[in-house]
Amino acid sequence: MERYTLAASPNPYPDVTWRAAAATLKGHIGPVIAVAVFSDGRRAISASWDHTLKVWDLESRRVIVGFSGEGPLPACAVAPDGVAVIAGEVSGPVHFLRLEGV
Repeated sequence: MERYTLAASPNPYPDVTWRAAAATLKGHIGPVIAVAVFSDGRRAISASWDHTLKVWDLESRRVIVGFSGEGPLPACAVAPDGVAVIAGEVSGPVHFLRLEGV
């Protein structure tokens, strides 16, 4: 399995104190390109170069549901209603998904 490392850069926000990660969510097999948090603060979505979008329960740190695209997914967003999720593929298609019963 490949490992990816982000190069450290100078702190662009000198008035902000950076702390260690509170949690690490594991499940993608490729680099995660985009993350969005639901307005309730209890869930998040992540879009990855591995062609998948995952919806996470942040308390349990588990995947609730996933979606697979045809290609890498470099963009994602959550609508204010917390039901609509949008994911964009690198090749152009944009997927509008509805989370029901989640």
